[in-house]
Amino acid sequence: MRIAGVLIVLTGLTASTLALAAPPPWSNSSHNRGYHDGYDYAPVSRVEPIVRQVRVETPRRECWDETQVVESRPHISDPAIGGRTLLGGIIGGVIGHQFGSGSGRDAATIAGAVIGSGVGYDLGRRRVGTSTEERVVQRCETRYDKQYEERIEGYRVTYSYNGREFTTRMPYDPGEKIRVRVAVAPAE
Repeated sequence: MRIAGVLIVLTGLTASTLALAAPPPWSNSSHNRGYHDGYDYAPVSRVEPIVRQVRVETPRRECWDETQVVESRPHISDPAIGGRTLLGGIIGGVIGHQFGSGSGRDAATIAGAVIGSGVGYDLGRRRVGTSTEERVVQRCETRYDKQYEERIEGYRVTYSYNGREFTTRMPYDPGEKIRVRVAVAPAE
């Protein structure tokens, strides 16, 4: 009887150990397929890239040569022009001095000298002449080449979990499986 008692005790211990190791009956272990901390993995059935058209502007510098005509005028330091300007000022001052009296005569002399200098300068410039010169000048401008490119801005991912199909949008292609959050709530 002693051996039978030991066997009963051992059988009782084994049964209680198995009872403690088994999940509780309300856990529905067929749906509890290895998720831990509220997460599980679901197989991905389809991944579609979400493509958007983007306009890209590329700057391009474009240069060309232009012929520019430059007119050079003689400078007043040219002896022919300087001399004629001085001579015109003297003659104009003498003529202006002939008019008026007192302070009016001084004003007429100054006005005559200024007008005479201008006339002398113009005559000297015409005599010496102006020269024209052609120069090649490089002009540049920035222009933009516009083109459209397709860019992937995300992925539409379809996956199955617990016999149902779900679709979500992700910034990357998840591959063959996707990590999902599993939440259990009491039915109301």
